[in-house]
Amino acid sequence: MSAGEGKKAVVAALLANLGIAVMKFIAFALTFSSAMLAEAIHSVADSGNQGLLLLGAQRAKRQATPQHPFGYGRERYIYAFIVAVVLFFVGGIFALYEAYHKLSHPTPIESWHWVPIVVLVGAIVLETFSFRTAIQETNKIRGDASWSQFVRHARVPELPVILLEDLAALVGLVFALIGVGLTLITDNGIWDGIGTVAIGVLLITVAAILAIEIKSLLIGEAATDEQCRAIEAAIRGGDEVDDIIHMKTIHLGPDELLVACKFAVKHDDTAADVARGIDAVEARIRAAVPIARVIYLEPAIKRAAAKVE
Repeated sequence: MSAGEGKKAVVAALLANLGIAVMKFIAFALTFSSAMLAEAIHSVADSGNQGLLLLGAQRAKRQATPQHPFGYGRERYIYAFIVAVVLFFVGGIFALYEAYHKLSHPTPIESWHWVPIVVLVGAIVLETFSFRTAIQETNKIRGDASWSQFVRHARVPELPVILLEDLAALVGLVFALIGVGLTLITDNGIWDGIGTVAIGVLLITVAAILAIEIKSLLIGEAATDEQCRAIEAAIRGGDEVDDIIHMKTIHLGPDELLVACKFAVKHDDTAADVARGIDAVEARIRAAVPIARVIYLEPAIKRAAAKVE
């Protein structure tokens, strides 16, 4: 996925969360509901998430330099990791902090009873539109993978983050709606605190999942199995290569792949033959997997296996 393919989902989520955050803060100011405050901070954190994702995508476009010869593609992973570790955990821990105070001193919602219900229902509607956009954008590149497989194995950070973020936002809104609703029905503020606890646990759980998945991308993941098969087929697609001795791949960014391959050539090939063969193999790899932008090919003479006496 290029930087632009997930931008629509990120921008849709950003606009939705900014509007939702304003609505929630107004509701909190009128009702002093801890669940509403936790949800308002959650929406602010989500807005920050989208801002960081957009910033990371922009900075990743910078040209390679002598100090960073492979470019800045992995900055998208770094900003996504910050989203997971900092903003999600901040939102989750803040929610648990508010829940502790609410559970220690539960107070009912004494005025503007209808406001939090209206705000939460409106927020669910807006968040559903954002989630729908994320699903539509993901379906363009998901292929036959299940949703869990896509989140676990996607080499792009933006869409998995937005998908889990929007899902967490929808579930959190339901928790808040249940907590506030039960508080209004029973006139007991403890339900508000319990709803806030559920929101905090939800955010921390999602943060942990994202942190684990994005950490793997930061360390460096290989091309997908499908891409590796396509690259191997491209290498073997001509008579220049006698055999593949070994091949390694690694993502320099979501849409940039490094390929390194040592392959055997015929023992009677001249240097000119080998040079032409390398050019032909490289061209086939780029045609088969366009994101294979950095390619290192090493020719070698295949040694026969030692005979066992």
